[in-house]
Amino acid sequence: MERTWRWFGKNDKITLAMLREIGVEGIVTALHGVPNGEVWTREQIRDLREYIESYGMRWSVVESLPVCESIKYGGRDRDQLIENYKESLRNLSLEGIHTVCYNFMPVLDWARTDLDHPNPNGTTNLYFSYAEFAYFDICILKREGASEDWADFKLLPGRDILAEVEELKKTMTPEKEHKLVDNIIVKTQGFVSGNIKEDDEHPLELFRQLLDLYKGITKGQLRENMRYFLSAIMPTCEEYGMFMCVHPDDPPFPILGLPRVVTCGEDIKWFLNAVDNPHNGLTFCAGSLSAGAHNDVVAMAREFSHRTWFVHLRSCHIFPNGDFTEASHLGGRADIVELVRIFERRNPQLPMRVDHGMTMLGDSERGYNAGYSFLGRMFAMGQVQGILATVDRELGIEYKQPGFFE
Repeated sequence: MERTWRWFGKNDKITLAMLREIGVEGIVTALHGVPNGEVWTREQIRDLREYIESYGMRWSVVESLPVCESIKYGGRDRDQLIENYKESLRNLSLEGIHTVCYNFMPVLDWARTDLDHPNPNGTTNLYFSYAEFAYFDICILKREGASEDWADFKLLPGRDILAEVEELKKTMTPEKEHKLVDNIIVKTQGFVSGNIKEDDEHPLELFRQLLDLYKGITKGQLRENMRYFLSAIMPTCEEYGMFMCVHPDDPPFPILGLPRVVTCGEDIKWFLNAVDNPHNGLTFCAGSLSAGAHNDVVAMAREFSHRTWFVHLRSCHIFPNGDFTEASHLGGRADIVELVRIFERRNPQLPMRVDHGMTMLGDSERGYNAGYSFLGRMFAMGQVQGILATVDRELGIEYKQPGFFE
């Protein structure tokens, strides 16, 4: 697979020169300075593409061209926003970029409660605690119906989340509450063209307003809005050779009273069949899918590899109580070795990035975005490069390490 790296533009503390040295071939990025819903112009795209190419790499995948909330919940301006989206797709194609990773998650992108959870070896990883997330929902956000939703939560049979929330109340402080808000709705969102930015003065109130936009929206309605969006853009994708690949929901279950529509194999089959076009495809994020105990990640890779246009290789470990954390790229539930076999057989040119990595060896002091350390991801890239070299030898595919004489 093509070794790619998510890079956050010219202001990223991780430079393209650094990435070239560690064997990155393709860059995964976006025009992060363009407000959501506005057209990406050819000039803006060309400027960034040529900058990437000046370092000997290519702009392989857009992650992401954001789908505005109004498209997701079916607002009155969605048709104009879809027209803008189609224009951006045309401009990307004309500049030689043909793969777009996007998501259809309402309001909140990926969610974690702890961004620096300690590992036994001294590194840290992202972590999701159901009890702390429920505390945020019930006691901080004070969402109507939150207690009833958590009392009826089906994914953790035998676990009393409401009782755990009551225990948390005994030790929670204003500082801990502030950190939960920061972790859940600010630090994981603001650097990826999210709805809430680091400098927003009242993020909690803004978040409540965004949730209100989805009142009454069921999973069926959100699915229909996704079908509407994909059906509208497919003619443009066909004409200009653009491949759309939706990112699974992270974590892969409904949260905060919001429906989610890409959580499992049944969901993936639905959207692929609802708009049955090869330009409508999947970003196979092994990490997001492996965070759900209901998902057999390897079986899903085999089933959907024919409509996968981009791969995120990472893995999650689920603890006995159901909480989960990012795992080593050689461990966890995802079985990355077998995933590489599956995707290399299907298409050895498929773009892949290692996605989240540990924070290690001083990463935490360098101001990197949450989940996007340099040394931790470089370590993961080394692990995955070793897997690729071994699997390619098994399959009789020539493996070349960029930057070295053969």
